[in-house]
Amino acid sequence: YFSSVEKDGVSDNESKVDSGVPEVPVPPDDTPEVLNKALSGLSSRWKNWWVRGILTLAMISFFFFIIYLGPMVLMMIVLCVQIKCFHEIITIGYSVYHSYHLPWFRTLSWYFLLCVNYFFYGETVTDYFFTLVQREEPLRILSKYHRFISFALYLTGFCMFVLSLVKKHYRLQFYMFGWTHVTLLIVVTQSHLIIHNLFEGMIWFIVPISCVICNDIMAYMFGFFFGRTPLIKLSPKKTWEGFIGGFFSTIVFGIMLSYVMAGYRCFVCPVEFNNDSNSFQVDCEPSDLFQLQDYALPSVLESVTGWTTVRLYPFQIHSIALSTFASIVGPFGGFFASGFKRAFKIKDFANTIPGHGGIMDRFDCQYLMATFVNVYIASFIRGPNPSKVIQQLLALRADQQLHIFNSLKAHLIEKGLLPALEEAAA
Repeated sequence: YFSSVEKDGVSDNESKVDSGVPEVPVPPDDTPEVLNKALSGLSSRWKNWWVRGILTLAMISFFFFIIYLGPMVLMMIVLCVQIKCFHEIITIGYSVYHSYHLPWFRTLSWYFLLCVNYFFYGETVTDYFFTLVQREEPLRILSKYHRFISFALYLTGFCMFVLSLVKKHYRLQFYMFGWTHVTLLIVVTQSHLIIHNLFEGMIWFIVPISCVICNDIMAYMFGFFFGRTPLIKLSPKKTWEGFIGGFFSTIVFGIMLSYVMAGYRCFVCPVEFNNDSNSFQVDCEPSDLFQLQDYALPSVLESVTGWTTVRLYPFQIHSIALSTFASIVGPFGGFFASGFKRAFKIKDFANTIPGHGGIMDRFDCQYLMATFVNVYIASFIRGPNPSKVIQQLLALRADQQLHIFNSLKAHLIEKGLLPALEEAAA
């Protein structure tokens, strides 16, 4: 259950505005016939509630299943979701402007998707599979000239676009060129960051995604039963009651989930590629971030609970920042998507999931969350990685390695860290 659970209707007044924008055909109701029959006696409001609830449980179950299958399957799922989200957004553009018969629009859109994925995944392979790349001659050559090849591929697509320009459709073709590139920026770049977060440890993948899921569900539940005060005009069905209820529920959920997951190495250890077995491994000595520590409670909480200290994983404190972002800023990804859909007078990006819309409808908040997590790790968590430094050193020429060795040796002697070795050598 991946994004804003409250659907956005388009009012009649709004449909009169921006009347120059062609409408996208409305997809038919794709709710399974079994559910339609089982819920036929309910009002449309409660029928929608049950359909979303049942499909939500199904999606959460599938989420747990792919986590069980391991990091490689997770990466493939991320790639599949990325392609589907790109397809949904590009399809909207094609549905709006297909009558203009723009040459090569869909072909070039998919070509640019291929180019950008080649660039990003090539960077990832070079970074995280360095030893494997250096071991295989074809991969080593592709890695060495990767950025040049990527640029050449993109330049080919750019030239194809220029050659496809038609005099009477110049402006519209440049609109669609920008449409494709903004879609690539939103979808492909963010999915690339999700995979980078996964390599830092599955906990950095699971906790942020779960916080967004929890916030969506709890905001919907609070809004459904207690909602009275509208939150934002872009999404009239979203309420302050749902927003506030989702916030506090997500904070508590994030702390509890982090406590459970921080005790397992399979979740906290970085995902690394084992060159001996040619497979991923998740095994390490957990860092201080995942070691229980005592924290003194503020005097106010101490007077209420009677405790002077509390034992927490440091990651739980970071989870509060992740939960806060998922609850306060994350929904703006959904608001942005709502504005986009209203601009084209559509209710959903697609009808892939009954009661929920398209895949992009489920992931509009996740992409914003992925960027925040990646920036958060780079700013507050990640330090220098010795194994990557060694990998880069081993790729240098012998004379370069010797120069670095002598420089490092002189530095350590100057710091007083190698006195015994120097005296022994003398």
